Amino acid sequence: MIETKFIKEIVKEFQIAEFIAESLSNVGFARAELHKTPLGEKIVIYASRPGLIVGRKGENIQKLTKIMKSRFKLENPQIEIVEVEKPMLDPNIVAERIASSLERFGSSKFKGIGHKMMSDVMNSGAQGVEIIISGKIPSSRAKRWRFYQGYLKKSGDIAVSGVLKSYAQAKLKTGIVGIQVRIMPPDLQLPDKVVETTVSVAEEKEEEKPVKKKPAKKKTTKKKSEPKSEEKADQEPESKSAAEAEKNNVSVTNEANDESKTN
Repeated sequence: MIETKFIKEIVKEFQIAEFIAESLSNVGFARAELHKTPLGEKIVIYASRPGLIVGRKGENIQKLTKIMKSRFKLENPQIEIVEVEKPMLDPNIVAERIASSLERFGSSKFKGIGHKMMSDVMNSGAQGVEIIISGKIPSSRAKRWRFYQGYLKKSGDIAVSGVLKSYAQAKLKTGIVGIQVRIMPPDLQLPDKVVETTVSVAEEKEEEKPVKKKPAKKKTTKKKSEPKSEEKADQEPESKSAAEAEKNNVSVTNEANDESKTN
């Protein structure tokens, strides 16, 4: 059946990732991915300290390839190591660092370790973080200590698929201490996020006021001042000359009458 084939491949990938996580301890291991290529299987390992994984002249990688061929029956495994840009946003790396620091300094300083890791995660840009340390710390009775900061989803689809989780164990003299880390990454978009928009009072009043239409301006045609025509200008001197001519005629007629009287 096709379903059983897919299930076998998924189980195989999980076993390979689990084996790599066990063999690569205290090197900042984040996760491992298996990709099939025409040349063979490609295993991509994400870690914060890739130099420790490679080893001197690639000794560690050669050992891993040999074990992969014999244990998981891989034809031509090719291991590629990718450095994690922000290790404090990966819960696997954070849980591993907490476990290693507890094993190194003991259970007496678990509060300082928890608060330091929590502040480092939030300074890296996470929206929220939760660290739970459970075990016989600091007394002989088992207790559970919780360190949390920021905003973290606990229910819904975002809590299952969006929030990153990791589990680790620290082997102390008093017993095994369990470590649980949950991180909400900064690029996670929440469906119930509300974006606040601030509108000033002046803008609201402008929106409420109806827009008044200005009346259309009437086109007024200005009468051009007509210049005095040449005819009118000519008529005035003509009238003056006619009046002068009449006066001259009158004077001529008066002179003629005076001459006739004298004769």
